[in-house]
Amino acid sequence: MSSEAASGWFIGLMTGTSVDGIDAVLAEIGEHHFRLHHSLNHPLPADVQADVLALCQPGDNEIDRAGVISRRLGSCYADACLALIKEAGMGACRIRAIGCHGQTVRHRPGDNGFSLQLGCPDTLATATGISVVSDFRNKDMVLGGQGAPLVPPFHRQLFARPGSRIAVANIGGMANVTLLDGDTLVGGFDTGPGNVLMDLWIRQHHQQAFDRNGDWAAGGQPDQALLEQLLNDPYFQLPPPKSTGREHFHKDWLTQQLPDHHAPQQVQATLAELTARSISDALADFAPQQLLVCGGGAHNQHLLARLQHHLGIPVTSTENEGLHPDWVEAAAFAWLAWARLEERCGNAPVVTGASREAILGQVTLP
Repeated sequence: MSSEAASGWFIGLMTGTSVDGIDAVLAEIGEHHFRLHHSLNHPLPADVQADVLALCQPGDNEIDRAGVISRRLGSCYADACLALIKEAGMGACRIRAIGCHGQTVRHRPGDNGFSLQLGCPDTLATATGISVVSDFRNKDMVLGGQGAPLVPPFHRQLFARPGSRIAVANIGGMANVTLLDGDTLVGGFDTGPGNVLMDLWIRQHHQQAFDRNGDWAAGGQPDQALLEQLLNDPYFQLPPPKSTGREHFHKDWLTQQLPDHHAPQQVQATLAELTARSISDALADFAPQQLLVCGGGAHNQHLLARLQHHLGIPVTSTENEGLHPDWVEAAAFAWLAWARLEERCGNAPVVTGASREAILGQVTLP
């Protein structure tokens, strides 16, 4: 892609449903130009991770707890940005803006819906000396949309190919898909759990953060009756536009579904199959010719094999198309920050169901 006069340097920050660290990217972005320059994953302190996860479910004294952790997250985001620009050898004065998604602790689509992300933008802006764009979801929700997913327009910019029907699956804690018919974005929505349930289960039984390569799941056999029971959850039958999160798919949801006699490895195999089936079922009507995968799920070789088995099409990492799967989502919020400063619409009503396109994000000056 060729550079344009409006090109500039932007940082994108993302902490996803897994709350396993801050993904930070530095990119040069223009009208038809995206170039990833530098990236890093910045760890979150264990107590911050625990406090965030505790806030993802209703509890006592939430406002005070959320206020404190929002400030702390703002400082963590600032540390990640300062480390990024130091490693990249670039002065903060050259960065036009930071696109900070923030850490979602509530996502409530529907009538009078809202989405709450923590991570104080004033803390981040003053600590770095760089303008911050945040709060990307609520404008779309005020317009009747889901406020999610927001990454499909960026996927179109990077991965659309004339004459090809391509689906992009972003498999983080939750999973979402983007539907690209040639150059046209025709849809996108959350399919349900991505890694979140598999991560919960292996942490509970093996004290590991995730199932590396899907090896534990691959060594078991899914329980088909349990799988069909899980797939009967009403969310999977909802038509798009739709979005979800830990508010729906969480530890208690899983516990309520499980009888006592299941072997732990069999449950893990079933949860991997749940993610693969829910994604492949969601793509059946679109019938893509290729599936590109990004997010942490792109490293789960067992999951990719199951997706390919169900879809019968090539399933590959976005790295084959020029952007490493670990950085796609953070890169999308750098791009959304560019769109905000250029006063370009950032949402896609065909994805979210909003009544119109809109410029997304609030700007916080240093």
